[in-house]
Amino acid sequence: MILKMNFWEHNMILIDGKKISEEILGEVKKEIETLPFQPVFCDVLVGHDFASEKYVKMKAQVAERIGMKFQNASFPESITNKELVQEIEELNKVENMCGIIVQLPLPSSLDTRIVLDAINPSFDVDALGNENSRKFYAGEKSLGLPTALACMYILESLRLDLNNLNIVVLGQGELVGKPVSALLTQKGYKHVTLRSKTENKDDILKNADVIISGIGRGAYIKGDMIKKGAVIIDAGTSESGAGLVGDVDLESVREVAGCVSPVPGGVGPVTVAMLFRNVLEVAKNINKNSE
Repeated sequence: MILKMNFWEHNMILIDGKKISEEILGEVKKEIETLPFQPVFCDVLVGHDFASEKYVKMKAQVAERIGMKFQNASFPESITNKELVQEIEELNKVENMCGIIVQLPLPSSLDTRIVLDAINPSFDVDALGNENSRKFYAGEKSLGLPTALACMYILESLRLDLNNLNIVVLGQGELVGKPVSALLTQKGYKHVTLRSKTENKDDILKNADVIISGIGRGAYIKGDMIKKGAVIIDAGTSESGAGLVGDVDLESVREVAGCVSPVPGGVGPVTVAMLFRNVLEVAKNINKNSE
């Protein structure tokens, strides 16, 4: 259990995403140790974007720490669609491969959709390929989008009675708003998704007990926009002069919000843990089918 308390009787609580992530990864590591083979994970990197290189290196370190083998797949920015698709098709054949993702954004010279769909759907642990995306939104058993899974995991770890709370999803992006709304619907939780054209948007937000935000507008949510004790899962990220910031203005909401996942250190680390939990699921399926 991560947290169990009445937020309305406390000062604002910051959710420790790193701690939650370590707990999940600890469980993943234990399960990997029971497998008769070492799962392989691959993060495809094209070009030399500093932030992308940093993320790939971090995921490589996490993979090796929990007992997975990291498959290096770095390609020059000059690579063509056809060449990259061929490289991914070769990665699909690697022995004990259990997860392939493509570090986004890709250079503008490449077709992201074609590249993502080159990944064998069985190994598409980011769930961004057409087949896994279709299954996910149809409610069929499939690998979920890690960021959306992370938002739901954090929310459910708070042990709130979500059936009796006003839940608002801010934004309808492909990585957060849209899949989070789908997961809430699939779990039977009533919610409202706020779009730019939604009427009475300010009133709906002000009455929300839970806000899940993924609009990528730095420090957009202020204290006067939310109700006392609101729980905010901040999955929005944007760059500022001070580095990475979330959708929530932490200083502004400090005296009003009950509980907030900060950026960085909130949803981000849990998203990485959910990614590797997806890789584990693939490995378990491969092991089950080989018995």
